[in-house]
Amino acid sequence: MKRQIKLNLITYLAFLLLTIAGIVYGNLLLSKSSGLRVWTGNNVLMMLAGIPFLFLFGKAGIPEFWQAGITNRKRIGFPYLLGLLFGLLDIIVFRIILHPEPYKELPPFTQPFPYSVFLYFSGAFEIELFYRLIPLTIICLLGKWYKNGRYFIHFFFTGAVITSLREPLEQLPVGAFWLVAYSFASGFLMNLFQALQFSKNGFIGSLSLRLGHYSLWHIMLGLYIQYFEL
Repeated sequence: MKRQIKLNLITYLAFLLLTIAGIVYGNLLLSKSSGLRVWTGNNVLMMLAGIPFLFLFGKAGIPEFWQAGITNRKRIGFPYLLGLLFGLLDIIVFRIILHPEPYKELPPFTQPFPYSVFLYFSGAFEIELFYRLIPLTIICLLGKWYKNGRYFIHFFFTGAVITSLREPLEQLPVGAFWLVAYSFASGFLMNLFQALQFSKNGFIGSLSLRLGHYSLWHIMLGLYIQYFEL
């Protein structure tokens, strides 16, 4: 168990170092790129909030980052492919159907490549920290504690649904009913699948799913626009 916690800490530190590298890289590009979104040290400080929870997964019934017995196919491969599917659907709806004409500048949901890799990895890490790792760990701990875990599954699914509602409600678009319905349904389902991944395969599973989505929607689409349309 101590080895698993050590691996949690090492992995989390590596994610933080990638975030810091993105901040340094972004600041180097600021003078050359307009509209660049660059994090600050405050973002890194906020992400330190997740460290205490790395010691609680066992008590909460959540797999460690690199839990023995969970293959990387289950932990990384399948969730990543599922995230790609959600990204592809977003491209079909928001790019091909709603915005078929070429862009004249990078849209706000993209950034210049390869800086976009750093920014959107950090963004995925942050969202999974505050949407999954912290709230679901707390809810699962309560579920394990209340009546010795008799209602744990009820606690988990209540937490999974509540945390899955946050992002789609925050990002509802303005437009036709079908667009609002698609945006809400896809956002809710993706977050719900991430909650299930978090429960079955741990934080790396939920993060991998989001990274699959971001790879297509934010990074590859941005790369295409940057090099083939502008």
